[in-house]
Amino acid sequence: MPGLVSVKSPAEAPPLRIAVPDEPHTPIRPESIRSEPTIPKSSSPAPRRPPSPSPSNSRAKPSPDRSSGKKKSPPEKNLLDESSLDNPDLGPFLLKLARDTIASGEGPNKALDYALRAAKSFERCAVEGEPSLDLAMSLHVVAAIYCSLGRFEEAVSVLERAIKVPEVSRGADHALAAFSGYMQLGDTHSMLGQLDRSIDCYKEGLKVQMEALGDNDPRVAETCRYLAEAHVQAMQFDEAEIMCKNTLEIHRVHSPPASLEEAADRRLMALICEAKGDYESALEHLVLASMSMIANGQENEVAAIDVSIGNIYLALARFDEAVFAYQKALTVFKSSKGDNHPSVASVFVRLADLYYKTGKLRESRSYCENALRIYAKPVPGTTAEEIASGMAEISAIYEMFNEPEEALKLLQKAMKLLEDKPGQHSTISGIKARMGVMFYMVGRYEESQSSFESAVAILRASGERKSAFFGVVLNQMGLACVQLFKIDEAAELFEEAREILEQECGPCHQDTLGVYSNLAATYDAMGR
Repeated sequence: MPGLVSVKSPAEAPPLRIAVPDEPHTPIRPESIRSEPTIPKSSSPAPRRPPSPSPSNSRAKPSPDRSSGKKKSPPEKNLLDESSLDNPDLGPFLLKLARDTIASGEGPNKALDYALRAAKSFERCAVEGEPSLDLAMSLHVVAAIYCSLGRFEEAVSVLERAIKVPEVSRGADHALAAFSGYMQLGDTHSMLGQLDRSIDCYKEGLKVQMEALGDNDPRVAETCRYLAEAHVQAMQFDEAEIMCKNTLEIHRVHSPPASLEEAADRRLMALICEAKGDYESALEHLVLASMSMIANGQENEVAAIDVSIGNIYLALARFDEAVFAYQKALTVFKSSKGDNHPSVASVFVRLADLYYKTGKLRESRSYCENALRIYAKPVPGTTAEEIASGMAEISAIYEMFNEPEEALKLLQKAMKLLEDKPGQHSTISGIKARMGVMFYMVGRYEESQSSFESAVAILRASGERKSAFFGVVLNQMGLACVQLFKIDEAAELFEEAREILEQECGPCHQDTLGVYSNLAATYDAMGR
């Protein structure tokens, strides 16, 4: 059967935080812009993890007043009474209370109540026919708090309302409020795994920003890069390349030669080129990025680029140069981060892959075991996503060792680490698809079909239903259905896979040819 390639969503990004602007019309910028996204190649973590809500507030009742027999009212009761929301001074005060509550760490639930009341007050006090930017800002805050509580659907509803408030034609403040809303809405869709909707929102935000600031403003470059990363996550590499080229052009105009901004752009462009199979161009961008980082004294970033360079050499079968690049990175990571850092483990995994491909199986297994020891006792600060990523990559090597049961155990551990993490839809779909392959290899066909069904459902919801990877997963699911004698269902899956792979890969690609063969055999079994 055609080989299955798992997807990888962007590399680790900071947790989603509640962003409350200090000034009324300051746009809330997305906080998850990464220094280097990753190619959808092997299952690994993706990013955005909202903080867990604070413990619930005490339910203790106030003591009754012995002289009057009545309970005391909370100090702010009069301020928060519904009738007082018509006071134009109350909205800003409530929004300040929400901000102070968040800053004090009292928990998002109380802040949410203040923010909701602030929004209601701004709405009541708005002049008829005049859009209220204060209302838009308060809705942005409400949505951010909803996200921190994991209530993403409610955040989407609030943000869809918020983006209708500003009128871009009224000037820069309205344009920035609209831009902020679109970007925050895009991030929220991304947390729900709805990549197609997320990208549409980012495009709208970019359009508003370019109308307000012009095509060559440095802030436009940041948004173009952000959109490029979203396209990479959705495996839309041609669109990602266009956006990344725009970013490079703007930074060439506004940044000095060998700037950190240009280095970051080139790393992203290298990832896109690698995904498209243009390894020589990818290598060129990485070398230029490395030179920029060296010029700026960024030793750890140089080491990270060396790992990427090693990956390119490995893809080009230039094994000695790959080993040299990996060893350089390993030396830096060990000296700067310690022997048990996940960065060290990630290089061990790359070396294990390399030594397997060069026939040095003992060395390969040794590096796998060394990496697993690090993941078993992670240093403080190591994220669950990093551990899950490493385990998923090591499982692929055990699969090559023809040890599917061991590979399956690692994938199940990775899945357990990620199952409660929002924003991990692409990663989880990739792991579920690989688990489907492992179950198939060991003859557990019902579990195989179930895993593929879960992966397909996630990919359909996330907007990846037209990607080549989706076509390959459909083909694999069809094979599982054949083993379960579900011939009609298998035929439907093969037909959908054929349509997608013909469009994405062409009729002569090996994956497309594999589907043709499977479909022909299925038609034969059906008497067609």
